[in-house]
Amino acid sequence: MKKLALVLLLSCSSLSLFAQHIFSTTKGSVSFFSETLLENIQADNSKTAAIINAETNEMAVQMRITDFQFPNKLMQEHFNENYLESEKFPTSVFKGKIKEKADLNVPGTYQVTAEGTLTMHGVSHQVLIPGTVVSDGKQLKLDFKFPVKLEDYKIEIPTIVFSKIAEVVDVSGSMVLDKK
Repeated sequence: MKKLALVLLLSCSSLSLFAQHIFSTTKGSVSFFSETLLENIQADNSKTAAIINAETNEMAVQMRITDFQFPNKLMQEHFNENYLESEKFPTSVFKGKIKEKADLNVPGTYQVTAEGTLTMHGVSHQVLIPGTVVSDGKQLKLDFKFPVKLEDYKIEIPTIVFSKIAEVVDVSGSMVLDKK
C-alpha cells in the first residue's frame, strides 16, 4: 500500500513531497451500492489511498479493485473475474481538483465539488463529485457520494443477472487524511 501512496504522490505533478499543505491516507473507505427489486449488492474497500494538496486543491484517489470486500465470496469472485476484470484492470483512479476556493488548511466545514477524471475498467470519463470536507487544520475528513453508470465504463452485465444488478450504482466514500 505504501507503493500505491507513492504512485499517487508522483501522479499529481504539481504536488510537492515537502509541502506543508499535503494531506494523505492509505486507509480511506469507498463503497458501492447496487439496488434492484431482486437483490441489493454492497461492497466496501477500506484500503483506498488518497492525497489532497490544500494549497492547490488538487487531489488523487486510487484503489485496487480486489480490495473490495463482499458479504458473499461468490459475488466477490464474479465481480473481480466477470465484471471489473481486476486482473486486466487492477486499479481505479480519480485525479482532479476541488472547484471551490476553499482553504482546507483553515478549520471549517466546506461543501465542495471535485472535478476530474475517473478511470475504471480501462475507461476514463470526466466526472463531478460532490462532497464535504471538514478540516481541523491537521486532518481533513472527506465524505462523498456520486452515481456511476456501468455502461459508461464498459462494464457488461450478462442478461441472466441483469435484473439483479443496477445499471447505475452509488459510490460513496469517507476518509480521514492526515497532514504530512
